[in-house]
Amino acid sequence: MSSIHGIINLNKPQGMTSFRVVARVRKLSGERKVGHSGTLDPEATGVLPILLGRATRLARFLVESPKVYRARVEFGRATTTYDASGTTTGRGDASSLTLEQIESAINSFRGPIEQIPPMYSAIKHRGRPLYHLARTGIEVPRKPRMVTIYRLDLLDWQSPILSIEVECSKGTYIRSLAHDMGQLLGCGAHLEGLVRLQTGIFHIDESISLAELEDVFEHGHWETFIHPPDSVLSHLAAIAVDAAGEDALVHGRPLSQRDDEDAASGEQRRAYSSDGRFLALLRFNAETGSWRPEKVFV
Repeated sequence: MSSIHGIINLNKPQGMTSFRVVARVRKLSGERKVGHSGTLDPEATGVLPILLGRATRLARFLVESPKVYRARVEFGRATTTYDASGTTTGRGDASSLTLEQIESAINSFRGPIEQIPPMYSAIKHRGRPLYHLARTGIEVPRKPRMVTIYRLDLLDWQSPILSIEVECSKGTYIRSLAHDMGQLLGCGAHLEGLVRLQTGIFHIDESISLAELEDVFEHGHWETFIHPPDSVLSHLAAIAVDAAGEDALVHGRPLSQRDDEDAASGEQRRAYSSDGRFLALLRFNAETGSWRPEKVFV
């Protein structure tokens, strides 16, 4: 099988780490360069874009894009991991919680907020992932991080389970959100279930399951499910270049000076050949008035 360059909108199965999913896709595809755009916890399901070949060079555009989740928060029990897999660290009485109290608590978490990452996370402390330390019983102070909750909708409240939908910035831990809600309401809480509905342009409604992916690779019609690398750059304006411009970009040279008075210093654009092939990601140099190839894809 020849090299594959593109993105698979994969619906990660429950009980499987993101690392194992990547390893499975690497084996199925035969492509050496395979990565994902943001870890999903083993028990979580949903959109996990898998990048193959040259598309791995655009991972940050998906990592930095907003995410949408549907979550189930269970009140009355706090855990070490902030989810259902952890050891209980505290219990509280959630039977008296009212919908008004829940709605008031939710209001506290909309917009820019400070969030302390859980100990059971991949964030590193002195070179070691926090979850390695947590498994040995070590807890270290974690600095709060600014994240943004763009949207937090209450879907259902059937005590002690709260169902919510969250649209948030990169770096947001829904487990921490659940834990912090429990702390605010004084009864403890943990994340009981999580589905990622969307990452950037990729939505769960158009995703493919791992079982389906295994089948399409086996029967040789996997191309249908590969999104082109430049699909994650659709928010950027495009530039078409002639043969001379294509030759310059392919060899890492900037495009000759162009009339781009509307371009700002550092602005990025997509570059295409005259016959529509995606060539490169460009960045504008205001001092020289030229577009420099930041990443070349041919």
